[in-house]
Formats: sequence, C-alpha cells, structure tokens
Amino acid sequence: MAETAARVPRGKGASKGANQPSISKEQLTRAYRDMLLIRRFEEKAGQLYGMGLIGGFCHLYIGQEAVVVGMQLCLKPGDEVITSYRDHGHMLATGMEARGVMAELTGRIGGYSKGKGGSMHMFSREKGFYGGHGIVGAQVSLGVGLAFSNWYRGDGAVAVAYFGEGASNQGQVFESLNLAALFKLPCIFVIENNKYGMGTSVERASASRDLSKNGSPWGIPGEQVNGMDVVAVKEAGERAVAHCRAGNGPYLLEMKTYRYRGHSMSDPAKYRTREEVQKMREQNDCIETARKMLLETFDAKEADLKVIDDEVKAIVQDSAEFAQTSPEPDESELWTDVLLESR
Repeated sequence: MAETAARVPRGKGASKGANQPSISKEQLTRAYRDMLLIRRFEEKAGQLYGMGLIGGFCHLYIGQEAVVVGMQLCLKPGDEVITSYRDHGHMLATGMEARGVMAELTGRIGGYSKGKGGSMHMFSREKGFYGGHGIVGAQVSLGVGLAFSNWYRGDGAVAVAYFGEGASNQGQVFESLNLAALFKLPCIFVIENNKYGMGTSVERASASRDLSKNGSPWGIPGEQVNGMDVVAVKEAGERAVAHCRAGNGPYLLEMKTYRYRGHSMSDPAKYRTREEVQKMREQNDCIETARKMLLETFDAKEADLKVIDDEVKAIVQDSAEFAQTSPEPDESELWTDVLLESR
C-alpha cells in the first residue's frame, strides 16, 4: 500500500522550543540579505523591461523570495537546483552574480549565456544551477536526471526540482515522481504554489486541495509549508535534505507562497483584487517577517540592517549599469555553443 504523505502543520516556524530559535542570527541575516537582493533586483528588472531594455518574456519572483532562500540554507556545494521560467531569484540565491544575470536579461555579452539565452536560459554549473526552463513541467524530468546521476555516482548530493502549482498536473511530472520513487533517487520536488497559474487560480485547475499529497501513490512523503516564512522553509528543507541524503528516496514540499506581480510582465492580473495583494504584502511579506525577527529576537540594530539595504541597492544599481554598458554579442557568437565535439 502506498504511504500516505506526511503533513507537518507549520505556524510561524520560528522556533524549536519556547526560547530556542531554529535559525541562527548569522543564517537569518544572510537570508534577509539574499531575499532583499532578489526583491530589489526584480524591481529593477521590471523597470528595465518597462524601458524596453529587456525584451521577450520576463517573469518576476517578487513575493516568493523565502522559498528559494530558505531551501538554499539547507544545501551544500555539489547539490543541484533546476527550475522553470520564474528563475532570476533562484540564480541569485545560488550565488550567481547580479551583473551576469542582468546582462543576460538585456542580451549583452557579459551575461551568463553571452546574451543569447535571455530570461529563461541561464546556467551555472559552478553554482549548481541547471537553468530555468520555458516548457511547463519539463524541468522536473531533468531534475530527476540530475538526481539519478547523483545516485549512480553515490556522491551524496541532492537535486532540487522547483515547479509551480500550474505544472503540478503535467503528465511528465507524475512520470518523474514514479521514476524517482522507483530508484529511491535523492530528489526534492518543490511545488511553489503561488495560487495562480497564467490567470487561473489553483482551485479552478486542480481537483486536489493538498498538493503535498501528489506523491502519495508512489509512497513519497510530503508536507505543506508556509512559503512566506523563510524559517519554516528552512526547517522543512532540512527534513527533506536529511531524508534524501540518508538514501530514503525523494521528498515533496508544497510551498504555500504568493507572487505580488502578474504571471509575467504582460499580465495585468485582473483575476484577483488589489485588496488581496495588499493584504498579503501587509500581513505575510517574507522580508518584513525576517526583518522583524532580526530586530526583536536577535536584537539586531537598525543601523546594521541599513548597511545591508545600502549594499543591496549598490549591487543592483551596478548590475543595471553593467547590463546597459556591456557590448552586445558579436554576430560570430551565433556559431558558438552549438555543437560539442567529442574527443
């Protein structure tokens, strides 16, 4: 009989005990800085898109920062990450440089794919980031492939495959769950449930009201997590990583999160009210929650947080300037990175 998905209710996720935080001040400070960097970077990307400096598609990660930042706190060098087209935040969280990401968005030679990939096609093997992918759900199968390679080599690494609730009902996703469970692959499936696909609420698109149970037919344990709380994400991520590293097979996390902007820059998001978005911003914002915890639980100083704020602003401004001054790729670049000849 298939094992029922284990669900662990999450509250604020801020402590193990009454007075024992499950995250250190250093970790939370890092998380705050990384989430703020993603937020400010995405805001700047939105501005450049509006100015016509970024072409094509552009899917912003604003509001969902706690998911990828919390998960990164649980990973180590050698682990791998793969995701969909809402990917800039994942790149920055894995340590890719803001300059290279922004330059790629503007199609410049200084970008991670030399200006030829754009928003959805940036990679960094050095940072363990294996791309954002435009085909809905396709990256999940690739993530299982990464996990398979880790299992085959026995290197102890885990692969994290991110996808949205809109992709959770794609056929290849269920095929991937089956294969991962069959071989007990070290793969963490992360559903970033931000409530809305491309204009459609999850309630209208999925018969399941608990996506953490999607792995149940194959005995994959899963849990729902408050994806707007970086500490709750970290706690759940640690359980998932420990499960995979111990050779127990895959794990599934449904992150209940929210995006403040439209599906993409061309989406006016008329399918929800401004009041709904504003309520989420005021009551559940992941950055403000982390900021409050730093000040109240760890006695951080406003001046110290101001230093972080200024550092982030400088990084983002520098990335924007670099992205606009870096040359466009030469025509000869059309012929590079096309064929890999074996030796």
